Amino acid sequence: MDKNNSIHSFKYLGVLLIILFSGFSFGQAVSKKVQRPNIVFVFADQWRAQSTGFAGNPDVVTPTIDKLAEKSVVFTKAVANMPVCCPYRASLLTGQYPLTHGVFMNDVRFNPNANTMGKIFKAAGYNTAYIGKWHLDGNGRSAYIPPNRRHGFDYWKVLECTHNYNNSLYYSNNDIVPSRWSGYDAHAQTLDAMNYIREHANTDQPFLLVLSWGPPHAPYQTAPEKYREKYRDVSIRLRPNVPSEFAEKAENELKGYYAHINALDDYLDMLLTTLERENIDENTIFVFTSDHGDMIYSQGKIKKQQPYDESIRVPFLLRYPEIHQNTKKLVEEPFGTPDILPTLLGLADIDIPKTIEGNDYSDVVKGKKKGIDNTALISCVTPFGQWGRNYGGVEYRGLRTSRYTYTRKLDGPWLLFDNEKDPYQQNNLIGNPGYSKIQRKLERELKQKLRKNKDKFLPGEEYIKKWGYEVDETGTIPYEL
Repeated sequence: MDKNNSIHSFKYLGVLLIILFSGFSFGQAVSKKVQRPNIVFVFADQWRAQSTGFAGNPDVVTPTIDKLAEKSVVFTKAVANMPVCCPYRASLLTGQYPLTHGVFMNDVRFNPNANTMGKIFKAAGYNTAYIGKWHLDGNGRSAYIPPNRRHGFDYWKVLECTHNYNNSLYYSNNDIVPSRWSGYDAHAQTLDAMNYIREHANTDQPFLLVLSWGPPHAPYQTAPEKYREKYRDVSIRLRPNVPSEFAEKAENELKGYYAHINALDDYLDMLLTTLERENIDENTIFVFTSDHGDMIYSQGKIKKQQPYDESIRVPFLLRYPEIHQNTKKLVEEPFGTPDILPTLLGLADIDIPKTIEGNDYSDVVKGKKKGIDNTALISCVTPFGQWGRNYGGVEYRGLRTSRYTYTRKLDGPWLLFDNEKDPYQQNNLIGNPGYSKIQRKLERELKQKLRKNKDKFLPGEEYIKKWGYEVDETGTIPYEL
């Protein structure tokens, strides 16, 4: 052996000894890779942003959410761009606006060929799961949904829609006969989600779990008794924009509404505890939000679809410890429904398809950018159902900015609120000389937004005709239970 070979031999021997004594193996070096984050996306139905403790509500009991807010990126102006069930859900899954995906009413069939959340994450190597309310199939609210219309979600315990929370059905995977959730469905769904997390924790495959609760949507008085009891003899403080003639009804409904919320807050704690016990909370993106809000007699109105903050604003908390180290971060600009999917894809380092219209806020979450877009488009393409024309419903388009709300109807400007000075939206500033420049500016920005979205703002009947939807005399699509 020559001198050079001897030197190389000693070098190799030294490397081998280091490897042996360190417990390291070449196999580990080759197989080790960066794991994409798990994603747990939890959303309630009709939970408005104002109904949490961390948002300043003194009556509703939400200790889990309040604690979560201290460790999350809090989107303080999160907006449901079209505040009603099916349009939100289609926008959530596609990252598109309703006039693109076509779901601008409830109980229509969502395009099964659309490029959607479950499909995109599945193609990126994720195990995908959906539990709870779906409300996108348009085939009757208790009908079986075949695999080709589940949009890439493999684990499946779903019913199209029900608000009978204590007698609730679901279809499991490929079963064509429904099963029944035990007791209060949100609790049973949460237990199932916890089991899914335990089974898929610490594997080589990341997972996307979507949990969709039916409460606190009406009926309000159907939460478990122990939660309703908490509010039975409590005096509820109403928002100042609730007219006195509706005070008694509002207080009664809020007691039940808060009871549902209190229950869901406990279930959030169960989910978060499961992630911690499985030691995967650091590498899990956890989101809590809602599809839209609930008026509950603010402005003398009920339910959703309307452009007021109680209807359009939702809680939106995103916790991802690996990015922001469990520290609270506030995002003060509007964040809309189509922005959710691209933001999750950005955080998971997955290419964002060109079909997506929303903005990717992942760099905002990471602290690399301060903001993306200071305006969120809000709209009602055609009023229906609980806000049909017979209840005063109208088409509108508008903007929610960090400070202002501006909307117009087909016949001209409708509402302008300075939400900083008038947080309960009691003073309509349309035509006010002191706000004429602001109104003109918002009108220009709205027109730009509509042009960008190719929205000609036509009467609702034009869009119903274009998409071939059949409606009843109230302008609502009939559905089967």
